[in-house]
Amino acid sequence: MEKKLSLQLADTIMRRFPHPDNYPFNSWTYSQGFMLLGFIHLYESTGESKYRDYVLKYADFHVSPDGELYRFTGGSMDDMLPGAVIVWAYNQTGEERYKKASYSILCKFADYPRIANGGFMHARGLVGQMWVDGVFMGGMFLNYYEKMIGCNGVCYEELEKQLEAIFGCCHKKGGLLYHGYSESEDTPWANRLTGKSTDVWSEGLGWYALILAETARMMPETYPYRKTVCERLEMLLNTLSELADKQSGLFYQVVDKGENPDNWTDTSGSAMFLYAFAAAVKLGIGDAAKYQQVIDKCYHGVLSKCIVNADGLVDVYDACDGLGVQNNYDAYITFPKTVNAKEAVAAVLWVSEVIEYR
Repeated sequence: MEKKLSLQLADTIMRRFPHPDNYPFNSWTYSQGFMLLGFIHLYESTGESKYRDYVLKYADFHVSPDGELYRFTGGSMDDMLPGAVIVWAYNQTGEERYKKASYSILCKFADYPRIANGGFMHARGLVGQMWVDGVFMGGMFLNYYEKMIGCNGVCYEELEKQLEAIFGCCHKKGGLLYHGYSESEDTPWANRLTGKSTDVWSEGLGWYALILAETARMMPETYPYRKTVCERLEMLLNTLSELADKQSGLFYQVVDKGENPDNWTDTSGSAMFLYAFAAAVKLGIGDAAKYQQVIDKCYHGVLSKCIVNADGLVDVYDACDGLGVQNNYDAYITFPKTVNAKEAVAAVLWVSEVIEYR
């Protein structure tokens, strides 16, 4: 690719979805938030106003002149992630309507249902279930709100509680986390003794890698819990550095079972892990020389999955779209791969920006 991948991919997204609200799959959900945070990173690195305008188009569409939110329900952790975009819109414009809307999202955390250890349920209807995904979705809003509006440390205290809750319930070894945990005996994917799901899914673990990396980046160095965040990130990356596919540098759909012949390398989780490796190097976390070797090889693998089509648009291959917690290993590795899975496209935007600009 002659043009930087991050720029090509951002232009592709804007051509395919002139209005960001149409990015799949729902109007207000995690996929728009994840993608638009990538645009925020790209704008902050390049200063190109078209990226800022694209983000603000979404914010303007969802927040009325008097600060009321359109299509936000607070029914799941997935609903919380686009709130980070609204916080950023306030930071950029100073418009009080965005501050009011951000506060209304923050208030939804107050009555949000929790499991016994204080972790948020992934959705209000998923009784007893906590997913790794949700810690990223809620945690990014908390990071942005505390950093850009301020809440006297309350957001960081909540984020610390959520990171400890998911680690305590889902940690397998070496920083690897199972995809989910349930305290309900009726959950088909949960082990009856431990409550944990069966496997370490790449994208699920990718959300965890991202929230650690972004918290390390955004949380003040003086905040005591940041040290734990950095230690957990280093532990995870050290383990991951031994699990990449030796040939492609990419990571497996079920991360720690690469020896299984039916397992395959997943673009989405690989891009998420790669972002965490690159962020750690830039933050001075872990063994930079070791991580850079992983980055160089894995990024080459990610690039091989990004193909410019006849229309000049970037297609991203070999990832699953919208995969929740599965019942067993076979369900993870037989879930159909697709082209331009919404999470994979956004993850590649994130990682191409951090490698090309920061």
